[in-house]
Amino acid sequence: MSELVLRAHQTTIIDKLRAGFAAGNRAQVLYGPCAFGKTEVAISLMHAAAQKGRRSAIVLDRRVLCTQTSARLMKYRIDHGVMMAGSPMYRPDQKIQVCTAQTLEKRESFPAVDLLIVDEAHCMRKETVEFIANNPQVKVIGLSGSPFTKGMGSVYSSVESAVTIDQLVEQGWLIRPRVFIAREIDMSGAKKVAGEWSANETTKRGIQITGDIVAEWISKTHEIFGGPRKTIVFCSGVAHGEDLARKFGEAGYNFVSISYRDDDDYKTDVLAEFDKPDTSIHGIVATDILTKGFDQSDVMIGISARPFSKSFSSHVQQIGRVMRTHPGKDQAIWLDHSGNYLRFRNQWEDLCANGVQELDDGAEKTAKEPSDKEKEAAKCPSCGALWPAHSDKCTHCGHVRVRKSAVIEVAGEMLELGAAKKKEEYSFAYKRSFYAQLIGYAELYGQKPGSAYARYIAKFGMHPHMQKPEPEMPTPEVVRWVKSQQIAYFEAKKKARMAA
Repeated sequence: MSELVLRAHQTTIIDKLRAGFAAGNRAQVLYGPCAFGKTEVAISLMHAAAQKGRRSAIVLDRRVLCTQTSARLMKYRIDHGVMMAGSPMYRPDQKIQVCTAQTLEKRESFPAVDLLIVDEAHCMRKETVEFIANNPQVKVIGLSGSPFTKGMGSVYSSVESAVTIDQLVEQGWLIRPRVFIAREIDMSGAKKVAGEWSANETTKRGIQITGDIVAEWISKTHEIFGGPRKTIVFCSGVAHGEDLARKFGEAGYNFVSISYRDDDDYKTDVLAEFDKPDTSIHGIVATDILTKGFDQSDVMIGISARPFSKSFSSHVQQIGRVMRTHPGKDQAIWLDHSGNYLRFRNQWEDLCANGVQELDDGAEKTAKEPSDKEKEAAKCPSCGALWPAHSDKCTHCGHVRVRKSAVIEVAGEMLELGAAKKKEEYSFAYKRSFYAQLIGYAELYGQKPGSAYARYIAKFGMHPHMQKPEPEMPTPEVVRWVKSQQIAYFEAKKKARMAA
């Protein structure tokens, strides 16, 4: 048995959540990156509530998560009940309940509680959302490492965070993966459903480069580690997963494909075998099963082979699976065949540095597709490693970037040879104020409301990941910047006319 001891950022977030309740925020989101320890925070809050005679429940959307959470409570010697079909721990009289969302939905009722904690709150299950809306007396905390789903802002009134991904890396709780940009699944002209590429399209196109995915993994795992290391593969669909497992097998490696078509016992057995230090399985291949509740820290290689047009949250969840620390693990590798890393690079770097300060009820939007030139400039032409910022030498293979005239190209930017690129860092408050002033400028001069949104992207190179702020009177700085953009636009049009 162990005693529950919280880290500094965990006690900080509990204080913030309590202050939020006191301020009238009944339903709050706890944003915590991978390795934050959200489960420990939830357990601490429920245990504190029970000691005061109050009832609480945590709702999880998978059986394995329910089992893991119950085991964690037992580890800390905290009494509780489990509401999950077939569980021997059904004890409805206990003040702490661990529940699967599916069981509650079949029962068509939630336990009577004072505090409800919703795991993976970004999943936005209909019954849970309705319970929150219909029970205003219940305090609610949603746990999420990717709170970007449309509508979250209408359910939860605030989001609290206490540490960023960059800070967890600096503190030694996470490992920043080394990224390699490999041959990409070609999604040109692919059909989309609700703004996202369809599973049929990604599966069909993913199968076309299965051989490249296997070959790249063999090359990198031997070059970097001297042999196979535990790997997870995020494939494009069931058929793609089966094709990958077969091709890895033909190359002499044991990769197992699991999907929603397999029964729970089989998947549990496969993951239990993969968890062993001396496992016979080199890798697990799946679509989305590994994005939730898979916290196996000794996985060293991740393969991204499921392209996303807009689902930044899925990208965040996937890449986090290889970032956990483990004894003897000093690095992690991310092999990107999906194009997702470059597609979401600005958003990812912003999230790592700044975390989440507000719920963006505009939800995820289709990411800008990098040009072929930008894609080539972003990777080392020798080894495919993501090109390091502010350097003309690859940190992986030592390749030196070819210098042209007196400039070098860096991911679509022109950088003077020998000059250090000025690092521009904007705080969330600065970006929010700038956006508010852009909105104010548009209103002041009778321009379309969408012009502020477009100008924000032009200024910061990313979508505004925040709720739309109230307009503010533009400062001289903002006015000058807008006018400079307008001048550049008209000059470009003038040159285009002259060239024609």
